[in-house]
Amino acid sequence: MPKLNRRAFLAVAASGAVARGLPKLAQAPVGKRVLTLVYDKSFGAMRAIDRVVR
Repeated sequence: MPKLNRRAFLAVAASGAVARGLPKLAQAPVGKRVLTLVYDKSFGAMRAIDRVVR
């Protein structure tokens, strides 16, 4: 098993969440998409949060 550091683990977890949520997003009813940028202190960088608002 490869050793993962914190940043690699977060990247793998995020890509897994996107892969799971992508089919649901494709079937979602049409709504307004809101992109919010937030500063994540634990990650030490900006993070994008994409939401669908009905």
